[in-house]
Amino acid sequence: MRQRILSFILLATLIFSGCMPSSASRNVRASTFVSSPIIGPPSSFGPALTPKAIVTAPMTASLFLPLVFRPHSRWLPQQVRWQIQYTGEIQTDLDVGVFNLDLFDTSAETIATLHQRGVFVMCYFSAGSYEDWRPDAHSFPPEVLGKDMEMWPGEKWLDIRRIDLLAPIMEARLDLARSKGCDGVDPDNVNGYTNDTGFPLMAEDQKRYNIFLAGAAHQRGLLVGLKNDLEQIPELVTYFDWVLNEECFSYGECDLLLPFLQAGKPVFVIEYELEPSAFCPQAVQMHFNALHKHMELDAYRVDCLEWSANP
Repeated sequence: MRQRILSFILLATLIFSGCMPSSASRNVRASTFVSSPIIGPPSSFGPALTPKAIVTAPMTASLFLPLVFRPHSRWLPQQVRWQIQYTGEIQTDLDVGVFNLDLFDTSAETIATLHQRGVFVMCYFSAGSYEDWRPDAHSFPPEVLGKDMEMWPGEKWLDIRRIDLLAPIMEARLDLARSKGCDGVDPDNVNGYTNDTGFPLMAEDQKRYNIFLAGAAHQRGLLVGLKNDLEQIPELVTYFDWVLNEECFSYGECDLLLPFLQAGKPVFVIEYELEPSAFCPQAVQMHFNALHKHMELDAYRVDCLEWSANP
């Protein structure tokens, strides 16, 4: 009898321990990925990324085991109303499904408020440049700082070949995004190899760095978008969950974004100079999520879908 009791206790212990989330899982917010209406079927990712179980949903009445979600089982729909705002008071009551906000300037409380309405929050940070006003600016060693970025005072290009030096800084930023409750991240300036950075950057250097960023984000349960880097889209589309481009209609480059649509992933476009009438009809036809915005990225927006309904 004692042996049977001990066997039962051991079996119960094993079953119970299998049901409990790991300490890593408990530390990650069970966010709107479980309940948000904008989450859909899984998409494909490159083989270099290693998925990890990161979110445990509440138990249901019919299941005694927790539902385990993996970072690569979530995606955004191809068409969604959205807003991008980095300056001014954030209009959290705006009727959109996606918000793109500054990682450092946005509070966890603001993100939580948006989550209450099921909004997916992208958090912006620059991954390819140094900004002297950021709280972690002191973390950048001098050898990775390149030329000043034109028209952007206090900002310098980074030597993205030095992943060994930049990885701890970027990973800390991704950890901050996760701790604040961001659903995804929008790393900017990831096309330095096409600019005069002060370093002899090659396409392969940029590809390696961008894949590192995507993998580090996914390992933390964050979705991640590719910003601009048009030339490398065919090689990077499998690693990123959406693409965000600035002014592709102004420069006649929008066709380069189509691999994301073909992969079932959304395309976000911002135009600053063109009037909505000059690009919205084509943007809607191409199934892009396009906005007309001010350069300072304040609350002003003209959504092409809305404009097309009431031009």
